[in-house]
Amino acid sequence: MSLVPTFATPSGFLGLPPGGGGRGIAIAGIPLDLGTTNRAGAREGPAAIRRASRMLVDGAHPATQVDFRNLPLCDVGDFAIALGDLAGSLAQIEAQAAQQEHLVALGGEHGISLPLLRALARRVGGPLALVHFDAHLDTWPESFGQRFSHGQPFYHAIEEGLVDPKRMVQIGIRSPVEPEIMAWTLAQGVTVLSAIDVHETSPAAVAARIAEIVGAAPAYLSFDIDALDPAFAPGTGTPEIGGLATWQAQAILRRLGGLDWRGMDVVEVAPAYDVAEITALAAATLAWEYICRAG
Repeated sequence: MSLVPTFATPSGFLGLPPGGGGRGIAIAGIPLDLGTTNRAGAREGPAAIRRASRMLVDGAHPATQVDFRNLPLCDVGDFAIALGDLAGSLAQIEAQAAQQEHLVALGGEHGISLPLLRALARRVGGPLALVHFDAHLDTWPESFGQRFSHGQPFYHAIEEGLVDPKRMVQIGIRSPVEPEIMAWTLAQGVTVLSAIDVHETSPAAVAARIAEIVGAAPAYLSFDIDALDPAFAPGTGTPEIGGLATWQAQAILRRLGGLDWRGMDVVEVAPAYDVAEITALAAATLAWEYICRAG
């Protein structure tokens, strides 16, 4: 148990000293939201997630009994970005991600997944399996005439061979979408599990399906917080009703400890729209769930 009161927990993720380094899992904030198409503000996400993570420092994980304090874990601070330059920022993020052995990224908008996957696919030497929680497909070839935004990362990831679409599963999808975008996504071999699919089955069944699709491949987890229903995560830029409850997401992740995890991001937390830190706490807890399995 921590020897300081919860409210006095140091400012790094899980109270880790900010700006640390070393081998193992590195936590990095990526305060970028230049590619948002609706409400901006995810640049404040990393700070909010770190603040909320203070609720998780008082003991071991209740299911795994893993104590993060016994893991090779560090908070390397925030990645540098190119102010006002989306393409330049993506390039800088890729270069910084390439320096980390195993990265958990706190976004920031979902566009950050593309440079993170570029760096990781190069590190592992081939395409990754992808477990993607979201309300949106994020496989549009462009948004409002732009090739890079938070709506394109997985279109580019598939086109660039960074992920194996036949080992890619999207969970929680429910937003409006052009039929041709859905058709293209499915034609690549991607498995799409809608929010209704999750609600009408069970976390155990969803996790079993994910594990079947991913298999033994090196895997990446990308969790857009708007996969959760706005009742559980109002602090995000593009909320969609009918989403997952936090317990559903948590229960699914707790059953995926056997996958070969190589990295994670949790994105789209926009604290200006949050209520009582519940969105930031959900994001922090999901990252903690991952760490207590991948570490």
